Order: sequence, then structure tokens, then C-alpha cells
Amino acid sequence: MIKHHPNDSLLSQFVEGNLPASISVAIAAHVELCPCCQKKTQQLEAQEANVQLGGDSESSLSCDFEAMMQAITLDDEIDEVKEYIQPTFNYQGRDVQLPRAIANIDRTKFSGVGKIARSRLLLEDGDLRSSLLQIGAEGEIPEHTHTGFEITLLLDGDFADEAGEYVPGDFIWQDGKHNHSPRTKEGCLCFTVVSSALHFNKGLSKLLNPIGKLIY
Repeated sequence: MIKHHPNDSLLSQFVEGNLPASISVAIAAHVELCPCCQKKTQQLEAQEANVQLGGDSESSLSCDFEAMMQAITLDDEIDEVKEYIQPTFNYQGRDVQLPRAIANIDRTKFSGVGKIARSRLLLEDGDLRSSLLQIGAEGEIPEHTHTGFEITLLLDGDFADEAGEYVPGDFIWQDGKHNHSPRTKEGCLCFTVVSSALHFNKGLSKLLNPIGKLIY
């Protein structure tokens, strides 16, 4: 069962269209995977529609708008809408289906070191960086904190850290108040959004800190 969700403020901003694109992608993907947040989002969308349309949406539609919609629906030149077929994504010998919000964005090839590999999403969004991150079986990211914030959405597999264990669909937001060392038994695939470099806390991994801003 999914235990970690965007808070109500984030969901409201998502529905209102007031979030950066990278964060909106993370929340859209979580909502696709989480029945609980699907229901919340539908309720928030209904409330927002009520605000924008001034109450009774039926009575607020003008004759001009109704005529425009009728003209659109009767136009034979408009292409027929085709059913969306969700592509299959393969990693570590597994076939999974990525949430639509992620699958529809181009990305780089995976690159990395050891059991950790990353594919950057080609999404221009200021200082925010969005990636698919995969960790091989028995892999671990050294203990670190965050100089900004990090969103992790587990898409497939398992991982755990000092705060507990996570299942596909869990949406985890962490910042400088958190220290953790994610590790996985069977391997995992995540979607991540970071606003700044990670800061490694222990051992040889601390050598990465001087170049952390360049590799985040």
C-alpha cells in the first residue's frame, strides 16, 4: 500500500497549474499510481472548476461558446482521437510501464557508475533536474543530505532508508533536514527531481562534494 503522498498544498497547486513542470510531472505520475490521490485530485478539480466558472457551470456557458463547441464536434476534418497505448520500458531485465507523464518526455541514455545509473529527462525547468534513476540489486547510494530538495517517486522494485521501506507509487520529499542512505535488495527504478546538489556525509563519498553542483 502506498504510504507517502504529496501534501494537500502541493495537490492544490498542481490542480491550479502553479507548480514548476518537473514537480507537476512527479505529482501527475504519482496520481496515476495512487487511487487515494486520484480521488483527492478529482475533488480539487471540481472545486477549481466551480471557482473558475462562477458556480453553475451549465448556466455560465454562453450561446457563443456552445455554438463554437458544436462547430468543433461536427467538423469532419478533425482527426479521430486514437486510444493511447502505453509503451513498455525495460530495465534490469524487467518490463514495466512508466506513468504517462514520464513516458511522454524524451530523455538521455542511462549512464552511471557501479550499480547506480541515471537517465536525464530533457525538460527545461530552471535549476530543477528530473531523471530516471535505477539502482541494481543490493545497491546503495551513500549517506547524504540535500542542499536543496529532492523528490523521489518509486516506480518499480523496492528500496529502504533510515525512515523505512517504500513501495511503488510512494512520493518522498526530502530536504536539508533529512539524512539518508537509500538501499535496495532486488533493484529499483525511481523518478527523481532535485533542485540542487546532494551533500555526501561519510567516507570516500565526501570527495564528491566539491563537484556535486556539476553532477546533480
